[in-house]
Amino acid sequence: MKNPDRFSALLSGSAMAASLVVASPAVVAQHYPTGVEGIKGASLPPPGLYLRDYNLVYFADDLKDNKGHKVPVDFSLTAYVNAIRPVWITDWKLLGGNYGMDVLVPLVYQDLKVGAAKDSSFNLGDIFIEPVTLSWHFAQADLSVGYGVWAPTGDYDKTAMTNPGKGYWSHMLTLGGTLYAGDDKSWALSILNRYEIHMENTDLDMTPGHTFTTEVALSKSLTKAIDVGVIGYYQQQITDDSGPGAVSKAHDRVFAVGPEVNLFCSQLGMFFSARYAREFAAEDRPEGNTICVTLTKRF
Repeated sequence: MKNPDRFSALLSGSAMAASLVVASPAVVAQHYPTGVEGIKGASLPPPGLYLRDYNLVYFADDLKDNKGHKVPVDFSLTAYVNAIRPVWITDWKLLGGNYGMDVLVPLVYQDLKVGAAKDSSFNLGDIFIEPVTLSWHFAQADLSVGYGVWAPTGDYDKTAMTNPGKGYWSHMLTLGGTLYAGDDKSWALSILNRYEIHMENTDLDMTPGHTFTTEVALSKSLTKAIDVGVIGYYQQQITDDSGPGAVSKAHDRVFAVGPEVNLFCSQLGMFFSARYAREFAAEDRPEGNTICVTLTKRF
């Protein structure tokens, strides 16, 4: 039965709560795990081969309805994603920008409790393939664009509460830029935008609405090896879920803000970044905390 508030039945029992979480992928419809990029996140590196290792931890004890009110149910979600991302930026030029490509391969652990119902899973998630990135580097600014696709390679079961995969394809468009201030370019403002177009989940006979994500960071270089800053993100479902299996017209959203530090070890040729973001003003989704530690090595 269609219901304009997908969480209204949570009050009637934990079994119904669990079933709604399972049947409503738009609660976390996006493939892109927001919060994984921060300081100068819109700037792609110079030509070379790089390997990035993302370690993302997300935990939440609050589930918000489509009005932003806390749903009165015993809820907890813990997720860990380890993702390896080889990045190749070439010397080839297209429209004046450096052409590049990358692939992201995630391993996903989830532990979810809704009332008396519990579930956990660990397996390969959906792989992201980005065959086209272009990056430009100007005197006081960087610019990047890209196109990629999320493939449904992860395990998915419509009857399960947790799934490493989403069960559908998604296209993702990227546009971002970094502005630098001062002759030494020690101040930087980065804005990275993602737009996801989700395909049909045939198991549920529905297509999740499109998702927009923006990640913002204001940073200061203290030395050539240390950057500190404030980061934030905003994620919003833009269009309605569609298809016979769509259960809601609600559009989930969330904001977050927190600190970040970046370090560069010249002896190892490796970058290290760590950021924390606290979510707020969530609607129609969990509201929690994001921690991300990233290692980047150039070869």
